Amino acid sequence: MARNKDILKNKRFFSTAELAKMLGVSRVAVFKKIRSGAIHAEKIGRNYIIPSEEIAAILGLFVSEKRRKEIDLSVERTVREYGDALRRLGKE
Repeated sequence: MARNKDILKNKRFFSTAELAKMLGVSRVAVFKKIRSGAIHAEKIGRNYIIPSEEIAAILGLFVSEKRRKEIDLSVERTVREYGDALRRLGKE
């Protein structure tokens, strides 16, 4: 993981092949994630480039503001709906 942090500091964009190698998956899997919207990438000609910030988010090194808001909303909804049960479980 530390090695990935060092790599991310040196480059702004990565190819699909580089990301696949970092994640230990195939390039096809990376393309599927890009098409589904799970990975944000920019198309340059026939190729895609992935910003280093996106890779940091994928690797869990960085949480974007948008994702942070989604998490906060999910936590609020869970507490609102299951707060009593969560409190009871916390006492066990």
